Amino acid sequence: QVQLVESGGGLVQAGGSLRLSCAASRRTFSSYSVGWFRQAPGKEREFVAAINWSGGSTYSADSVKGRFTISRDNAKNTVYLQMNSLKPEDTAVYYCAAVRADYGSSWYPTEIDYWGRGTQVTVSS
Repeated sequence: QVQLVESGGGLVQAGGSLRLSCAASRRTFSSYSVGWFRQAPGKEREFVAAINWSGGSTYSADSVKGRFTISRDNAKNTVYLQMNSLKPEDTAVYYCAAVRADYGSSWYPTEIDYWGRGTQVTVSS
């Protein structure tokens, strides 16, 4: 079992920045690929960004390219999502997800081994 705990969400004005963290409970976290998803009210959960086990490959959705950056520190069992130039449409609950596979850029919410409980991000206009 891997427990994932997100933190760093909050309320920010449009154009601002936040950094989300996803901390894992196990040292074997370094063997997992990790992704971030988000879900806005009334919408389906959507892929945001992902990083492979080593951090050597990263992927992001077109809607966040150039604004969001995913990274990881395996020594700290933590994955980060740096979010810059935030827009009101980025408002959602952000979830961390882990898989013992390399999905590349093809992440689907039905194919996740472990989920975190989410952290709320609200961007005001």
